[in-house]
Amino acid sequence: EMCIRDRYPLAPWMPPGALQAFLTDVGFPDLTPLAPLTAGHAGAPVLRTPRPLPTVLFSHGARSHQSDHTITVQNLASHGYAVITIAHQYDTYTEYPDGRIAVPIRDRPAPTLPGDFAADLRFVLDCVEQLAAGHNPDAGRRQLPAGLLGSLDPRRIGAFGWSKGGTATARAMLADERIRAGLALDAPMQMNPPLSGDLDRPFMMMTAAFTRATIPEAAAFWSHLRGWRLNIQAQGAVHISYGDNEALFPQVARLRGWTAQQLESVIGTLNPNEAIK
Repeated sequence: EMCIRDRYPLAPWMPPGALQAFLTDVGFPDLTPLAPLTAGHAGAPVLRTPRPLPTVLFSHGARSHQSDHTITVQNLASHGYAVITIAHQYDTYTEYPDGRIAVPIRDRPAPTLPGDFAADLRFVLDCVEQLAAGHNPDAGRRQLPAGLLGSLDPRRIGAFGWSKGGTATARAMLADERIRAGLALDAPMQMNPPLSGDLDRPFMMMTAAFTRATIPEAAAFWSHLRGWRLNIQAQGAVHISYGDNEALFPQVARLRGWTAQQLESVIGTLNPNEAIK
């Protein structure tokens, strides 16, 4: 009689091609082999539950990627949510199923606008409804993970985003009542045309660099929230504090031999463990 325990690789933080492009652009090409693994499994079957899963959409920031808040996404999934992360084409690093690598357009400072991100969010809402109805929305009609069809609840959808993605979340909520609650992580709320209209559904803002005191657009958006609302600012937080950077950059600092001051210049003085919580 013998008892064994099998350990095996989990899903990577980013697809390898997109990861290499991203780390090269941000100045850390040599760290590609050290990229973290996640608690996720690529293509894992959906856990069947008595009722369809509440669903959350995530919108990343400018020149970022859909994995930059993996810690938050995994935490939501562990609490019973299905989380869909969106790669906004022309302003992201991603890898398509056929192996194509997409990177941000480099010859324009803003290749896409928050309104473009908001349109992507609304398109994904349509896809959620198709999945809920048992239809496959995949462009190539590729096989979906087992149990995904019919597993999402289109009546219980929330959304959150960081920076430009947070502004896009606000814009999408103003335009589409299918999003029942929203969260913006340090979003400037600046776009053209400006955000306008009252929002009667729950909305939360976590601010750092883009506060209501310093950004008129953020203050104006806040003043039009008619439902439950909450604005939190963590002491010592900077723009990149509300995501995976708080877990990753302390590791980069150790590898690079940074001083505490050098690390704080990147992620602020907020305790990384508290930021992740």
